[in-house]
Amino acid sequence: MIRPVSIRKNRWEIAPALDPVSQNRLERFHPILSQILFNRGLTNPAQIQAFLEGHYLENSDPFLLTDMDLAVQRINKAVQDDEMIVVYGDFDADGVTATVLLTEALRGLGLERSHVRPYIPDRVDEGYGLNMGAMERIKEFGASLIITVDCGIRSIAEVAYANELGLDVIITDHHNLGAKLPPALAIINPKRDDSAYPDRMLAGVGIAYKLVQALYSSQPELANIDLDSFLDLVAVGTVADLAPLKDENRVLVTSGLQILNQLKRPGLNALAAVSGLKSGAITAESIGFIIGPRINAAGRLDHAYSAARLLAVNNEYTARQLADELNDLNRKRQQLTAELGELAEGMVDSQDQIIIAYDERFQSGLVGLVASRLAEKNYRPAIIIEKGPDVSRGSCRSIPEFHITEALDQTADLLVRYGGHAQAAGFTVRNENLDLFTSRMRELAAQALSDQDLDPVIEIDAEIDIADVDWALYENLAMLEPTGQGNPAPVFLSRNVEIIYKRAVGQDGSHLQLRLADASSGYKEKSLPAIAFRQGDWVDNLPDFIDIVYSISVNEWNGQRNLQLVIKDIRPSA
Repeated sequence: MIRPVSIRKNRWEIAPALDPVSQNRLERFHPILSQILFNRGLTNPAQIQAFLEGHYLENSDPFLLTDMDLAVQRINKAVQDDEMIVVYGDFDADGVTATVLLTEALRGLGLERSHVRPYIPDRVDEGYGLNMGAMERIKEFGASLIITVDCGIRSIAEVAYANELGLDVIITDHHNLGAKLPPALAIINPKRDDSAYPDRMLAGVGIAYKLVQALYSSQPELANIDLDSFLDLVAVGTVADLAPLKDENRVLVTSGLQILNQLKRPGLNALAAVSGLKSGAITAESIGFIIGPRINAAGRLDHAYSAARLLAVNNEYTARQLADELNDLNRKRQQLTAELGELAEGMVDSQDQIIIAYDERFQSGLVGLVASRLAEKNYRPAIIIEKGPDVSRGSCRSIPEFHITEALDQTADLLVRYGGHAQAAGFTVRNENLDLFTSRMRELAAQALSDQDLDPVIEIDAEIDIADVDWALYENLAMLEPTGQGNPAPVFLSRNVEIIYKRAVGQDGSHLQLRLADASSGYKEKSLPAIAFRQGDWVDNLPDFIDIVYSISVNEWNGQRNLQLVIKDIRPSA
């Protein structure tokens, strides 16, 4: 008898099949690739060609970004007058890569090294975004101009204070705008309503790169300089920040991966070495699961300057030391995240539409990861808050049905500062407002979600037989790379699949290893290996025939490359 397994129920939604017109347009492609291109909204021949060849059809002139001309004029004046410029970044991978990129580029304009200073706030002592104390310290440095990267769009009071101190502020940011804009000299954000730039979804590092493009093109002697050397940083920051990998981001990341795989930057070369990555084999997935978390670990548990120094260092010995430090921090981050996740689980009320937990034991650098785990596991928005003596800092992760930053907009009167996107945000709240804040967020979530079916959806590109999975299909799917946010790796459904072999693997048996064959073909020798992460509970509860949802990958072991199914969900066959 097959016992039921306590695994979250997922809804399987299969994409509509190709219509006859689109089928004719896409007939020169592999039929499964044609279906996926159709699913991604790509049916126009020019659009498809641009997508597959890594081109961008829209105008990418950086001066289409509102206030770009003002920013370039002010920076050029600072260079001419030898003023001190501070690049003020965020402590995540997007902010760190943007800080290093813009700092290096400004020094390339001829400013003395000491006249371009990076400033990344301390996550614990200063929190996200601009703060009054930082404005004072920057003034004491002797700076006259602050350029923000990946932050600042909601720092109205802080920018006003900087102006009072005699500091000019240029904001470059990609986060959602608030009701008012800060009183900055220039605000470069493609989400502005008055921006003519066609791509609104650039990452913070992407916007910093557009500023550098504009700066260098404004000076005749630099106009022809190739800025490709910065694209490795753009790729890392864009992928790590989960920016959608389509439109211009896709082009920037595709080009950036080519630079990254050369590993010319000593810091990234050292980080690849300690992570087991090899030149030529680094993908967007490598950034998302290996490089990005190690860069982020610095800002989560220590200070993001460690990561910034790694990316900027120009000698291999120091690079290796810093890479080892980040690798150690990442191991510690993994352990602490698991421990704090268990702590938060014990505070969750399963009846609430939103998960909220706060405690002195939470760490501000890890609350986002814990919130992400809880949101994914329970398919509810989650807010995890580190409670401090006077103020508390929280991180939010949400689901598509609940725009978390818009919810924070409705509690703005209770918050010191906040900002973010539709499904991820951060905030600071005074402790006297904490209970009222959590109560109001629960009310907002209940209003938005009470009548909704909150089973998570797995979007499936096509239903196929696993007998169709071969190297020819894999090579066709490779044309979709880089895949990630906004351009996910293709997902397939196969029914009535026969289990040839099964076992639990991993230290605690939490994963499931299988060998599967198409039951209808009768050719068991054509079976395929499969791995189902975090689904080890199935091992003693599987029937002989199952339906599976999966993606296709390559497993490399002992010099051999084999196709492998990465299973996302399992159901017993009807």
